[in-house]
Amino acid sequence: MTNYKNPLLPVVLIGATLLAACASAPAPHGEVKGSGASSREMGQSDTNRMATLAMRANLDALYLLMDKLYRRNPAEWKKTAASREEAVRRVRDAIELRQAWPELQGKRDIAAMALALDAGFKGDRVAAFIDATADMIIVAHGNKIEFFLIDGLDAQHLYNAARNVEIGAWILASRRGVNGAPLLLSDEIGSDVRNLSFEREFGKIVGRLDLMAQVITEKYRRAGISYVQNLLGGSFLQFLPVR
Repeated sequence: MTNYKNPLLPVVLIGATLLAACASAPAPHGEVKGSGASSREMGQSDTNRMATLAMRANLDALYLLMDKLYRRNPAEWKKTAASREEAVRRVRDAIELRQAWPELQGKRDIAAMALALDAGFKGDRVAAFIDATADMIIVAHGNKIEFFLIDGLDAQHLYNAARNVEIGAWILASRRGVNGAPLLLSDEIGSDVRNLSFEREFGKIVGRLDLMAQVITEKYRRAGISYVQNLLGGSFLQFLPVR
């Protein structure tokens, strides 16, 4: 019997393997998208730009949480608006324009958060909680949403803001109202349902605040190191004459 080996067999097997891999490749999940260039960026350092992008991402995350909370708690938006969309727009405008939310009785920052999460609060709790949390985050950033070269940030304030978001999320998930029901329906864990999307979104906000706190701390530390490096470089890294 002739022992014949087809020299093309390995190539065919490799091709079949590659085709199988392509067929089982995971579906795309989007891509990173940067913001469009703006003349305003000329007045921003890398840190300013990062802080601006992080702030926008955190506010957008709060707006997403607001919409999700309204969907699970429709009785809340009905207290202040004719529709869910109108309620979302009104709260968003108040935050972006830095206008006090009427139901918070003139309170701002952490005092407003405490009122919004009080068991006896009778107003639109979703609006109050989102507005108060956004205000607290903006206050921690020096009462600004966009940052330029003249602006400075306090790392400890950003760190504290991250902890405040954690505390607020925990209270929202655990505290009960005067009727014994949760303050607001959010995450849901059951025998056949597991929805932790609220926890994940709060976690993203906390992560961005913590990262910015670390970046600001590192910025000033690196500034001192760069100063020493420049002093040393001035002595040892001089160009030599060639003529």
